[in-house]
Formats: sequence, structure tokens, C-alpha cells
Amino acid sequence: MASPENIGGGAAAAADPFASPRLLRLYREKAVPALMEKFGYKNIMEVPRVLKVTLNMGVGEAAKDIKELDAAIKELTIIAGQKPMQTRARVSVSQFKIRAGMPVGAFVTLRNARMWEFMERLIHVALPRVRDFRGLPGKSFDGRGNYSMGLKEHMIFVELDYNDISKTRGMNITFVTNAKSDAEAKELLRLLGMPFRN
Repeated sequence: MASPENIGGGAAAAADPFASPRLLRLYREKAVPALMEKFGYKNIMEVPRVLKVTLNMGVGEAAKDIKELDAAIKELTIIAGQKPMQTRARVSVSQFKIRAGMPVGAFVTLRNARMWEFMERLIHVALPRVRDFRGLPGKSFDGRGNYSMGLKEHMIFVELDYNDISKTRGMNITFVTNAKSDAEAKELLRLLGMPFRN
């Protein structure tokens, strides 16, 4: 049977627990035992975990000015610590002057150590900087244990330099878990510090 030290962070993180992100250690030491007790898992490998986090930023202005997309990619790279991919329009939309294949946004998928580090920055640094923040909606699950949330301002991330930002952009963040139900996924994210309001 696997031990808590060996799950959730890949082989490199398991080899050196002192080099692993703090949120990953919290998951192993507190979240795993709490989830096993609450949901009655018999094997530690049944405990749900976060598989990946996806950040998606739409840049509709890129249809008129490609520099807007370059700026968004640069800012998303700073936030995620990893170079994003361009997203392209699947269909043409004449009223927005968008043709199929045109770049309209950027996305990046985080896994393992980068994912845990991003989640810690989001939960403990970025979200408390949101104006009039009252918690995240606890009903934004998709029925398969995945949670999606939206941010109106990407400037809440302290890594960005206000002087280099031309305009405020929104972004979507999706947490993909292997939980069998939304209730298990919500409890997992709550134990990791996700501030749900309901």
C-alpha cells in the first residue's frame, strides 16, 4: 500500500519531501487522513487528488491587434511560470470579425510541483487581494469532480508589474481532480484552503 509521502506529487517530489511545495505537504499530512476518515476509504490510493490546473485567458482584441495576444501570453507566462499555448477560433464569427483559425486566446496546463505552487499563491496571496471578496461559489462543479472559477482581474497576482500591464484581463481557472463525486472534490479543495462561501 502506498504511503501518504508517495502520492500526489510525482516521483521527484516523493524522492525529496523537503523540496516539495508546502501545499503538497499539507495535502499528504492533513487532507489525506481527513478524507479517509470522512469518506471511509480503505486504501490510500482511493483518496482523490488534484491532477492538473488549467488557466485560460480569452483575448478577443487579438482579431484587431495581435500585440494584445503577445501581451496576454507574456503575462500568463509570468503568472503560471510556464509558457502558454495559443487558442484558435474553431468557427468564423462575422459580427466579431473572427475567422476560423485566428488566435483568440491563450491557455496553460500546470501539473506536479508547478501546479501546487500556483495553487498556494492563488489561495493565500492572490484571492485575498480581490476587492470585496466574500469567498468562492461552492456550486461551480461539473458533476465529475472538477471545479471552475473565473477572475475578472488578472492583476491580483503579485508577480505582475502594474507598469508593464496595458489593460486588465479576465481569466478562467479549472481544477481537475480524480474525485468520484463533487462532494469529495469540494472537501478536497476545502481542506487545501479553498475559501468557499457555501
